[in-house]
Amino acid sequence: MLVVGNKPNGKSRLMKAKILVAFGVAIFCGFISAPAQTWTQTIAPKNSWYSIASSADGTKLAAVIPYANAIYTSTNSGATWASNNVPAIEWWSVAASADGSKLIAAASYGGSGIFTSTNSGATWVSNIIPNYAWFAVASSADGARLVAVAGGGQDLGPIYTSTDSGGTWISNNAPASHWISVASSADGNKLIALTQFNYYTSTNAGNTWTSNGIPSVTWTSVASSADGNKLVAAVIASGTHHIFTSTDSGSTWITNNASIVRTTAVASSADGATLAEVELNWIWLSTNSGVSWISNNVAGSWHGVTTSADGAKLAVADAAPGGIWTLQNTPTPSLSIAPTNGIQLSWLITSTEFVVQQSFDLASWSDITNAPVLNPTNLQNQVTLPLSTDNSFYRLKTP
Repeated sequence: MLVVGNKPNGKSRLMKAKILVAFGVAIFCGFISAPAQTWTQTIAPKNSWYSIASSADGTKLAAVIPYANAIYTSTNSGATWASNNVPAIEWWSVAASADGSKLIAAASYGGSGIFTSTNSGATWVSNIIPNYAWFAVASSADGARLVAVAGGGQDLGPIYTSTDSGGTWISNNAPASHWISVASSADGNKLIALTQFNYYTSTNAGNTWTSNGIPSVTWTSVASSADGNKLVAAVIASGTHHIFTSTDSGSTWITNNASIVRTTAVASSADGATLAEVELNWIWLSTNSGVSWISNNVAGSWHGVTTSADGAKLAVADAAPGGIWTLQNTPTPSLSIAPTNGIQLSWLITSTEFVVQQSFDLASWSDITNAPVLNPTNLQNQVTLPLSTDNSFYRLKTP
């Protein structure tokens, strides 16, 4: 159990706990172990699923089937699925806002286009955007800033961005290329886009781009933490597949120790600690930002993966024989405290409901009724409380 203590004189003690002291506040930190992998197949139709997206809490999912020309959505973590009323075109990629209400889907080959939804997929509208082979899309947490890349492995295409949830789009100052993957920070400012043999980054929502290519590698997929600092990408170097991670928005990369065969997709939690990678017959997870990985041999040709913000709820899409599988672990959120006009408690939005409790003696606890406010820049729930003149301790607890 994690307990945060606030004591006016800055002195606190809890046995058998690691203590970090800053600003006169003692923070008692728990330790998180790697989750076991127990995957469950949902009742989603058996078809060639290619891309899947999730809300921050993992309850709302959206997935696309290019060759069946369909988009399916779920509002209960994959327990049930609904087919969306969309045109019969080859849907290739999908992305979601943090609350899952705003969706963007891209189609390429056989009638391309960008479509958006503001009601979790109940209805869709076609965006006014040139007719390219749109291959990948990404969204900011609020769903206002969108990015779409075109090209894939067959054609040359541009990068377009929107700041009004797809109402209008502008072409970015990036070269026409075989763009295959794109990722965004929660605020939409930091972007990374992959071509087959290079990658570009932007720190101003796509207004300008910088080439950061690493020679002799082929990029295949990329994902980002909420702040855009931590990245995970799959590459092929000298004929061998690797997972690369970065902690400085792509300026430098290190090769991770994962025995992968052929990566089709990667995903990242909001804090960049939990990473997921899928390939033929294998699903790999890391809970320490890629330092070590655990694998699960689940039959399937995995082509898409998504995770909740806390990394505890994941979903993977199977291209053959088809289907969608989910994994639910028990989250162990960290509670942080910082001085404001009082004190501010923060924790990453979780896939399981938690409530904040307060105690003055570590014996009796009471719920704090202040509603948390979601910070869209880092996907942290935040509660601001007045500074107490008494000893105060706080914890997160499931209801």
